[in-house]
Amino acid sequence: MYLRKATNKKTGRTYLSIVHNYWDKNTKTTRSITVKSLGYLDKLEKEYDDPIGFFTNEAKKLEEERLSENSPLTFTIAKNELILANSFNRKNFGYAALSKIYHELDVDTFLRNRQRHSKEKYDANAIMKLLVFSRLLYPASKKKTYENRDIFFEKFNFSLDDIYRCLTLFNKHSDALQLWLHEHIKSQYNRNTDLVYYDVTNYYFEIDEQDDLRKKGVSKEHRPDPIVQMGLFMDTNGIPITYKLFPGNTPDKTTLIPSLSGIQREYSLGRIIVVADRGLTTGDNIWYILSAKNGYVLSYSVRGADKNFQKYVLDENGYVSKGDGFKIKSRLYPREIQVTATNGKR
Repeated sequence: MYLRKATNKKTGRTYLSIVHNYWDKNTKTTRSITVKSLGYLDKLEKEYDDPIGFFTNEAKKLEEERLSENSPLTFTIAKNELILANSFNRKNFGYAALSKIYHELDVDTFLRNRQRHSKEKYDANAIMKLLVFSRLLYPASKKKTYENRDIFFEKFNFSLDDIYRCLTLFNKHSDALQLWLHEHIKSQYNRNTDLVYYDVTNYYFEIDEQDDLRKKGVSKEHRPDPIVQMGLFMDTNGIPITYKLFPGNTPDKTTLIPSLSGIQREYSLGRIIVVADRGLTTGDNIWYILSAKNGYVLSYSVRGADKNFQKYVLDENGYVSKGDGFKIKSRLYPREIQVTATNGKR
């Protein structure tokens, strides 16, 4: 950094400023930025005996501070120094990459704004960071995650009870946070939603009694425990967009319409092609997809089809080989579907 003197040709007055030069890697040229504007020399001379000398020294001090901040650190450890028993000194530094993305998406801003007028004393942003970083690096329960908090450099000054209490706050703002993330991913990473995928999975809970959400249903893992259904939308690159939760006894086929109608409107998505397995193949879903001017690729059971369709599929004529024993053929063919009317009749 140095002191720059610029003279106005019309007025003859000299203007002082402290400037820093740096190399721009993109343009491959030297560029300058003004660190501090000082004012006109004739005015400064009324306040300082030697403004040129004074601010030249100030520029040198600022440059020394800049260099010291960017200089490497040296750690000195005594050879006979011992680590105390039961102490944990290993730290994870790799989460810095995750932290960068976290702040690029402004998750911290979202949470601070939502908590600004609330009465909670815990730091929701700090809790979210611990849960996110741990989920990606060391997946575990909330309790185990809290016990392993010292593995990060962050200062997590909250209790395990605070984590459990904060889950209510996260759930309250869940929909708004998902939309917030979607908008920031679009602006920061050029999210591609030309093709949106949807599928349903479920989570089981080892509990004795059911409640309004956790109910017994068709488990993907064939367990007798109560489950919760989750419908998940992903963009073209497989990055989650949003999700919806449904009671465990909700059939997969009934989750598509309420989920699709909401996401297409709230997330400003274009035309969606629904790619799904037989669990979502119903007349209601097909009718809704087409009425919304979307498209679909849904599986269809050959075994349960009529004889004409079975004959068409089993006939070797018309197939085109795609290699590795895979072959295809296609046709346009009318299909009759049953749709549920508003009075419940089909």
